[in-house]
Amino acid sequence: MPYKILVVEDDPTIQRELVTLLQAEGYEAAAVVDFSATLSQVNTVQPHLILLDIKLPGQSGFSLCSQIRAFSTVPIIFVTSCNTDMDELSSILLGGDAFITKPYHTAILLAKIAALLRRAYPDQPGQVLTYGGAELHLERSQLLYQGQAADLTKNELKILYYLFKHAGTICARGDLVSYLWDNQLYVDDNALSVNIGRIREKLSALGLENFIKTKHRQGYTL
Repeated sequence: MPYKILVVEDDPTIQRELVTLLQAEGYEAAAVVDFSATLSQVNTVQPHLILLDIKLPGQSGFSLCSQIRAFSTVPIIFVTSCNTDMDELSSILLGGDAFITKPYHTAILLAKIAALLRRAYPDQPGQVLTYGGAELHLERSQLLYQGQAADLTKNELKILYYLFKHAGTICARGDLVSYLWDNQLYVDDNALSVNIGRIREKLSALGLENFIKTKHRQGYTL
């Protein structure tokens, strides 16, 4: 099944251009036409990614991003003519995953979309990774061990996925931060430690002690 991308852009020419571009790349693309009901369309379409303009009828893209983040972690790329540093900072602080200014280079936009989709949906649904008797179920966002299951948040799943895929090697903190967050400039390094700590609590509850090992000044490993 192709990834679904929702275009939230009020300029008819740019809207058609984006939908045509995405469909040519094999994505299932849809565009918002009733901007008074954008949130309901997000819920109806259930997109894998959203392309969002800032200047929109009724309310700004910033406001929409904040409202979407109240119920969804879907990747959001701002595609906009607003190009100040404050615009980009606001997009990040409100939950945006990337910021691209118009006129955009189509190859860069497509590369950014592909990168975000890979990070948000690391493998095909249903894949299970195993290590040390533990099973990481990607589709269900769960870790199973000896008949017990722990539910994982999006970032917890992504961290464990990265560690499972690199089992036996040391994963540098910087590499994990780059994998988890698109722009390291505005990310507190402590955020990774907090997520690792929460994962360890869930592992301990399953009986998996010392499953994730810390290598001083280097990173983490399984």
